[in-house]
Amino acid sequence: MRAANATAWNIAKQCKVVRYNTRMRMSRTLSITLPPEMLSRAEQLAHRESRTMSELVREALRHYERKIWWEDTNAYGRARAEKLSLTEADVVPLVKQVRKERRAPRNSRRPAK
Repeated sequence: MRAANATAWNIAKQCKVVRYNTRMRMSRTLSITLPPEMLSRAEQLAHRESRTMSELVREALRHYERKIWWEDTNAYGRARAEKLSLTEADVVPLVKQVRKERRAPRNSRRPAK
């Protein structure tokens, strides 16, 4: 569990979208080796989608990064739920409660003096 010990704030900071739109002259070349059958499938995918091999590899990396982020986020959530003794059945009522509190007028949230 990579993110099990992370704070909620650290997880929230990781939610930002990573932008890779850089100029090509700032890009660097990466040489990779693939088994022949994997290379063939990659070339077929690139051709079918009218992409370059570079675009295909960049997209695969973005998907991989997203997958890892979700795994970390889920691990954090599972650890927090375990620490708070929450079950899956507790989630929906808690979400409804939080949404109801957020919809309440701002002045009703303040404690009475």
